Amino acid sequence: MLIDAHPAARITSAHVSGTSEDPQAASGPPAAAPTVCLGEVLVDLICERPLMDVTQGQAFVPHFGGSVANVAVTAARHGAHVALASGAGDDPWGRWLRDRLGREGVALSLFELVPGAPTPVAIVAVRPGGEPTYQIYGESIATVVGALAGRVVEAIDAAAGLYFSSNTLVEADEREVTMRARERALSLGRPVVFDPNLRLERWRSRAEAAAACNACVPDALLVRANAAEATAMTGEDDPDRAALALLKAGARMVAITLGAEGAILRGEFRLDVEGRPANVVSTIGAGDALAGVLLARLAGSGFYPAAVAASLPEAVAQSALACERWGALE
Repeated sequence: MLIDAHPAARITSAHVSGTSEDPQAASGPPAAAPTVCLGEVLVDLICERPLMDVTQGQAFVPHFGGSVANVAVTAARHGAHVALASGAGDDPWGRWLRDRLGREGVALSLFELVPGAPTPVAIVAVRPGGEPTYQIYGESIATVVGALAGRVVEAIDAAAGLYFSSNTLVEADEREVTMRARERALSLGRPVVFDPNLRLERWRSRAEAAAACNACVPDALLVRANAAEATAMTGEDDPDRAALALLKAGARMVAITLGAEGAILRGEFRLDVEGRPANVVSTIGAGDALAGVLLARLAGSGFYPAAVAASLPEAVAQSALACERWGALE
């Protein structure tokens, strides 16, 4: 593996557009500030045997789920101080999710149980070869918006950085909250990590999804995408060309995962990491495991860019291990 250092590898205010005169920006985040992970949490009910169709399942086992929530838990397991800005219904499943987050060490100051809102549940079938299919019941995004809408400024002012995905960009109200959080973070000089986690079935069109994701690229410290997401965003089938397009759009670093073939990093550092062998059971949470390790190492370094290059081999290894279990976390 070859890592090429970029001459601008140190974080400075010059890397962030729209830097404000806000005193909070000058002083930086409060001591021991958490990294805010903004996104959904839900219950995955997984049939723990290969299925061609969800209706063939006879038993489904509850697992912790939701991409951003999985990343938050993984980052916490690897030593990061993270807060999940999210919510669930004030019901038994919501309390089950909240208790799990607490046990994993994820801060709950931005997490709410919403009375009258059902906790979303995903029925998950895993096909032979490990590819999952989801059928989701309940609207998880409404709980995210409800938990954070009235306190975006408060949450980001008290944060060390922001991590989010495209799943809170689909509808106008959730997009407004998410983009307000992003803009506040950038205005304060807080690092932003964007992971598209693109679920095209949630969007009215592929073009709308790509446009919303691309709006989150400028000034991001890191954009983490799989090859299909990178292609959807840039129109480039080649991962290297897709990474270059995202860098030209304003990202400082781009990590593109290539499934069993590993991952590449482009931007302030250049690195190719080969995939690790795995006895694949399910690919649920493989990308979340990789993103969680990268986020943890970034946060632990004070968001020093070199931490991404240093931790990418570890992240690829953890992603492979995630494929050997049914759920994202166990």
